[in-house]
Amino acid sequence: MEQIVEFLSAEKISARVRELGASITRDYRDRRLVVVCVLKGSFVLASDLIRAIDLPHVRVEFLGVRSYGEGTETSGVVQITNDLSRPIEEEDVLLVEDIVDTGLTIGYLLDLLATRHPKSLKVCALLHKPARARMQVTIDYLGFTIEDKFVIGYGLDFAERYRNLPFLGVLQRAAET
Repeated sequence: MEQIVEFLSAEKISARVRELGASITRDYRDRRLVVVCVLKGSFVLASDLIRAIDLPHVRVEFLGVRSYGEGTETSGVVQITNDLSRPIEEEDVLLVEDIVDTGLTIGYLLDLLATRHPKSLKVCALLHKPARARMQVTIDYLGFTIEDKFVIGYGLDFAERYRNLPFLGVLQRAAET
């Protein structure tokens, strides 16, 4: 039997996303911005974030990757499942990721996107799990630093389930409670 314990409320997430949007708006004023949403986990964050960014020119791109499969541990191998639809050369790019834990996926994506010669390339992540870091990466806009828990909801899944939760939760087996 599974139980979901709320870890971060929808209200707390929403408030922090608005703060991130305000910071991004200040930093990119009078510039065009390309927001690259890393699928699938960050689509909810990206949706809320772009509405919190008050700029006249925000383009959205999607980059699909897979590194977890059906489990709770990364495979360490990043597979591109959906590439950008337009070039990002000489563009200001904001890579939006749901969670940075080992750093391997975001590091790989930063290297990949850098080969496409953007004017600037920054990272926005909802969550950072420094306890699991195997590679250090700079997160320019960070929602929350969390302990080493496997979280679900707000776009994050477990075997393609629970993405639709409006909050972040921790999945526990009945014996763990």
